[in-house]
Amino acid sequence: MTSNENRAASARLVLLVAALSACVSAPEPPRAQAAAAIPQKPIPGRPQPTTNTWPIRPVANPPLPYRDIDQNEAPPPALVSVVRNLGQSFRGKVGIAVRRIGTDWTVAWNGTSLFPQQSVSKLWVSMTFLDAVDRGKLRITDTTTITRNDLTLFHQPTAALVAQNGGWTTSYSDLMRRAMTQSDNTANDTLLRAVGGPDAVRGFLARRMIKDIRFGPGERLLQSATAGLDWRQDYSIGRNFYAARAKLPMTVRQKALDNYLASPPDGAAPSSIVQALAKLKQNDMLSPASSRLLLSIMSEAKTGPQRIKGGVPPGWSYLHKTGTGQDLPPRSTGFNDIGIMTAPDGTSYAVAVMIGSTTVGIPERWALMQAVAKAVVANHEPR
Repeated sequence: MTSNENRAASARLVLLVAALSACVSAPEPPRAQAAAAIPQKPIPGRPQPTTNTWPIRPVANPPLPYRDIDQNEAPPPALVSVVRNLGQSFRGKVGIAVRRIGTDWTVAWNGTSLFPQQSVSKLWVSMTFLDAVDRGKLRITDTTTITRNDLTLFHQPTAALVAQNGGWTTSYSDLMRRAMTQSDNTANDTLLRAVGGPDAVRGFLARRMIKDIRFGPGERLLQSATAGLDWRQDYSIGRNFYAARAKLPMTVRQKALDNYLASPPDGAAPSSIVQALAKLKQNDMLSPASSRLLLSIMSEAKTGPQRIKGGVPPGWSYLHKTGTGQDLPPRSTGFNDIGIMTAPDGTSYAVAVMIGSTTVGIPERWALMQAVAKAVVANHEPR
């Protein structure tokens, strides 16, 4: 883009955000990037509900019980228009998907393209773990010991606990909460090993008939390859990974990042993500007890308060998982937020905003994500 085109695109995004902040719906032009109807079929061999022994914490402003909605209704034309305009105006590659849970419509922009998930993929690890609990293969009270050899990189608060005594023992339930609410990479990779590794996660998604969601090789291999490095365990200590990455020629780093973005091993389609979220809400991914547990944990997420959540008004609830990839200035990659918005009347929407690559600053990314949330609210029709 030229500088004039960039300024014009930013101006369009600002105008859209301002309009949505005033709760003014967009006019109703012909539908574009229209809803992709993804039928939600019952899953054979649905596991029987189980009683988890880990208590579910109370949720502030808990959503009302899920209610059936007319399966034949169409998406609001204004929502279709706003999502399209937001996608067109944003300077970068972005995917947006909104699905009203209980219907067959999904409004999307680049909804079937694969975007790097980064820590969004922790959701599938937790689902796979709880599925193993549902099937009696694991218990949430089971414990494991994490050592220095299990540490990963980037955000891993558990590293400090391991360093204190040379090892740290905790329950899988604690690791799941840390992975989902703090996005702790070591907690997630430990949980991943417990369920059987990446193949177990891929198998779970396949059994639940969720397509176009890839699962990568685990945090260490994924992030080192994205940077242009081969993983070494000493990269998990201090700033060693950053130092090794900084020593690489810029051409090597650029090529590695380009290869990652061209076909991300952890790539996922926004429309598929909101389908999976809808199935989770409707107990079609896990047993009712495990579904309630995971949704409760997602409501406690500490990450991304200014992403989609920043556009959710009082009276609505939002539970979610974020993801953030590596930067190679001027590019930032994998800036994501996915979750479930619930209106005061109990109607829920699965929402995904995934920024694959962009050069705009964080406030502009926040503005885009919040605008999607405001568009959902502005076009909600209470039942």
